[in-house]
Amino acid sequence: MKMDPREIAEIAAAQAAQPRLDLYAGIHKALRAFMADTLLAVGRMDVHDDLERAQACQQLLELLALCRSHLDHENHFVHTAMQARAPGSSERVEDEHAQHQRDIARLAVGTHALLAAGSAERAALAHALYTGLAAFVGHNYAHMQVEETEHNAVLWAHYSDEELMGLHNALVASIPPQEMMLTMRWMIPSVSPAERAAILGDMRAHAPAPAFAAVLDAVRPHLTQAARARLEQALAA
Repeated sequence: MKMDPREIAEIAAAQAAQPRLDLYAGIHKALRAFMADTLLAVGRMDVHDDLERAQACQQLLELLALCRSHLDHENHFVHTAMQARAPGSSERVEDEHAQHQRDIARLAVGTHALLAAGSAERAALAHALYTGLAAFVGHNYAHMQVEETEHNAVLWAHYSDEELMGLHNALVASIPPQEMMLTMRWMIPSVSPAERAAILGDMRAHAPAPAFAAVLDAVRPHLTQAARARLEQALAA
């Protein structure tokens, strides 16, 4: 099933007038920020500085692991829901997800090769890794836009917000603590103040107090002073 562009435009207009629950908003802001920062880190690293090379490669491996897990979450939860009520609606993106998995594996091999390389090989390997990562990031940015328009149109047409929240909660409950901490590290600084307060307010209401405190400790260094003040004010309200 492929929705007509006019249908998508009509649903988007309705979303602007009466916002619906957007499953993609927070995680996609996190991924865009993580991808952009990692691309910059790989592009500017000194390949002959062992610490800098190790740090950039480690960040890239963390990004690739999060991307791989994100694909699994979307395939298992979101695409299953779409297929249940709109058969065929996720097929195009599922094909892209399979390509992304292959790209992730290729980039991981290149990252490990750079980590193990001798001095003479590093510049060429780093350049190949950078250009490959740039292509991956560019394709993912376009891919996420499709999900945020076409997929949301399908979800909003076939599911209530209460049902979507149930889907969201089930997905979040499946995420291991270490992955959740990394996700929050990139999500919380990348969303708007209102989104930040809503995400953390919900977490405070449902997560164990030590887990919530750990997330706050992890994200505070990545917020500006003004953003920290606004967040503290919102959480105190």
